[in-house]
Amino acid sequence: MTRRISILGSTGSIGVSTLRLLDEVGGDFAIEALIGGRNVDLLAQQALKYRPAITVLADPSQWSALRDRLAGSGLEIACGEDAVCAAAGRKSDLVMAAIVGIAGLKPTWAAAGTGAILALANKESLVCCGRALIERVEAHGGRVLPVDSEHNAIFQVLDVNQKDKVARLVLTASGGPFWGRSRAELGQVTVEQALKHPNWSMGAKITIDSATLANKGLELIEAAYLFDMPGEKIDVVIHPQSVVHSLVEYRDGSSLAQLGPPDMRVPISYCLGWPERVAWQAPKLDLVGMKTLTFAAPDESAFPMLRLAREALAAGEGMTTVFNAANEVCVQAFLDRRIGFLQIAEYVETAMMRAQLPSISSKDHTSRDMSVQGIAFALDIDAQVRRLVADLFFSARQHV
Repeated sequence: MTRRISILGSTGSIGVSTLRLLDEVGGDFAIEALIGGRNVDLLAQQALKYRPAITVLADPSQWSALRDRLAGSGLEIACGEDAVCAAAGRKSDLVMAAIVGIAGLKPTWAAAGTGAILALANKESLVCCGRALIERVEAHGGRVLPVDSEHNAIFQVLDVNQKDKVARLVLTASGGPFWGRSRAELGQVTVEQALKHPNWSMGAKITIDSATLANKGLELIEAAYLFDMPGEKIDVVIHPQSVVHSLVEYRDGSSLAQLGPPDMRVPISYCLGWPERVAWQAPKLDLVGMKTLTFAAPDESAFPMLRLAREALAAGEGMTTVFNAANEVCVQAFLDRRIGFLQIAEYVETAMMRAQLPSISSKDHTSRDMSVQGIAFALDIDAQVRRLVADLFFSARQHV
């Protein structure tokens, strides 16, 4: 049978890697939907090569360019947010959800209702919707497979029949480009320096998140929902070599880990082949040549975003959305050179303290409540926090 695959975020790093892997793995597959952001040239190239049932561009300002590039191809094309969500909700066997940030929430939610396997690379969907997203997938007969290397590693070694025997989950973090620097040294960090990750090739937003450890904070929240594990049983360790991708420590003293090279194609291939493993020319892990694997506790005084993520998780689903929204705004402001590196965490913490969300962050709000309401209140929190942070920026400029 032909396996139909939709890729949300096909022009990003995860989407590009997914298509390359499909080429290498081969087999009988067809592309149902390709959804890109604003990279018209790449999206058009992908559409002409893979001839999906529908090609969608998220950015309406680039619509005419896409239409011109695909004129005479006979391909169905569309544009805009509504078209993105409609395409994400088309019937597929597997959906790669790889749109970065809160922009991926609506299409991921739409895909969750199709009954497809949801290969989840958009961590913000879980951070903002909690358990509700997983419940939506399962209610429609689908399955969530984590694409992030850390969660994919845990997924591979966690015995779901003995979760009560788990002592803790351990997420590993590379530490980004600035591990070992003092807080004073981090105050001098430039955008160019922050974008130079030592191990991984990622988009700008995720690379900055890795540098601040916000990415690991988001992954901690994601792990709590994915594996139904309380935050106090999830730890983070710095592992600069990015070879051990995460561990499950059991109460009998055994720790099981998944190891592999720092290459996102490895977890992507696991999702594409699940429940089997697919053969491809994967990079080999040279343990002898590596010689040394090191681990260290995170420095939360220099990198407070990890602490803030824990506090958000403890406060409830509404506060995790606050954390995510404030971080997204602040990362973009840093990339635009409007704030400094250390100010990212400072503004996020201020937003968390000032956000007035008693009805949302209350312990009475369960994921089932969210499932009934859909994603409306998560998006409402997101909009409120973005306004709040914009006001903080404005106030800071007024006092300069």
